[in-house]
Amino acid sequence: MYYFLEFVYSLTLMKTVHSHESTLSESSGDTPALRLFALLEVIAASSQRHSLQSLVDETSLPKPTVHRMLQQLESAGMLQREGDGRHYGTGTRLRRLAESLLFNDSHYGARHAVLRRLVEEVGESCNITALSGSEVIYLDRVETAAPLRFYLRAGSRVPVHCSASGKVMLAQMSPAQRRRLLAHAPLERYTDKTITALDVLEREVGQVRRDGYALDNEEFLPGLLCIAVRVPDAGGPSNLCIAIQAPIMRMSADKALQWLPALKASALALSRIDAGTDHPQKDTQ
Repeated sequence: MYYFLEFVYSLTLMKTVHSHESTLSESSGDTPALRLFALLEVIAASSQRHSLQSLVDETSLPKPTVHRMLQQLESAGMLQREGDGRHYGTGTRLRRLAESLLFNDSHYGARHAVLRRLVEEVGESCNITALSGSEVIYLDRVETAAPLRFYLRAGSRVPVHCSASGKVMLAQMSPAQRRRLLAHAPLERYTDKTITALDVLEREVGQVRRDGYALDNEEFLPGLLCIAVRVPDAGGPSNLCIAIQAPIMRMSADKALQWLPALKASALALSRIDAGTDHPQKDTQ
């Protein structure tokens, strides 16, 4: 939670925003820090790119006020301007804050218990992942007891275009969102099966959207197969996936599909935990 505390402290030190910000204050509190948080919420709640003018239109605040708030958030590392200099996206510090919250939130123990039960059922390594920029980050992982395995610890990152979880995340986006994301993430080749052409990846993502799952068939590491599904979120797109990984000598694509019901059941259990409707016993091992 270090990044969260540091962020709150830095925002508290920022100079007070002028009184004509009362429109945003009424809905978010009457302190400069809460007003800045509220503006971040506006930006985070939409999949569209935000410019100064679009935020003025959405918040009904005067343009100088919004401009000043954006400067403060940009200087704090919470937002960053995109290549055109006119639109704003999430900054490195904001992404680190989100990752810290996901790693350290109170649901970790319950999620880990779900993951451990899935590993016991399928006999292969399983992980929970989230999208971080143009990469997929492993939030949690439980290894199989089998002697032959690929060791990838929690905190590991893999490119979005050649991972099963990454394809699931891409399938939730609009074509414009994917283009913006992949414009800053070259489709690097890792194996002879890595997809490196945008049109081919777009077709693959379309298939993932129709199927409801994605495969990584030796696209990131030779000999490794992975199947992933998203964790449902009643509020809309989800930034959590759950996946099974195994060497191809133990798990073919056909065998991976046999585990799909168990994988989806675990994804639903994780969804219920986040919604506060399910409370598995905390795993203390």
